[in-house]
Amino acid sequence: MKKVEIFTDGACSGNPGPGGWGAILRYAGHEKELSGGESDTTNNRMELTAVIEALKALKEPCDVTVTTDSKYVCDAITKGWAESWRAKGWRKADNKPALNPDLWEELLNLLSRQRVTFVWVKGHNDHPENERCDRLAVAQSEHFKP
Repeated sequence: MKKVEIFTDGACSGNPGPGGWGAILRYAGHEKELSGGESDTTNNRMELTAVIEALKALKEPCDVTVTTDSKYVCDAITKGWAESWRAKGWRKADNKPALNPDLWEELLNLLSRQRVTFVWVKGHNDHPENERCDRLAVAQSEHFKP
């Protein structure tokens, strides 16, 4: 399997508000940047969208390392919360509805096609790729400001 590194970040001006996401895919010394945004969204939706769009860009099953500063995304996957929410009809342990079930469903389906390891990094802490992704995300969010 090809080894691919993915770096992601999401940004939102207000929460909810205009938001953006950015991703860097790296394979065999080559990089590809992806980004996008929405006019009315949340930071967590942008964090999820960044991972989803990066994984959708892969054309075959790969051994992937996703580096993100989102504890929301990282913990929900690595601690099995998202799988549990899905198994309970998108309900959390306290029986409250899980947020963003549409994106979690899409992400879980994409993860089933890849071998993915998630790595959490502290945001805004001089991690070069995380900082690049943040700049991509913020630039996209700017396009959607009134």
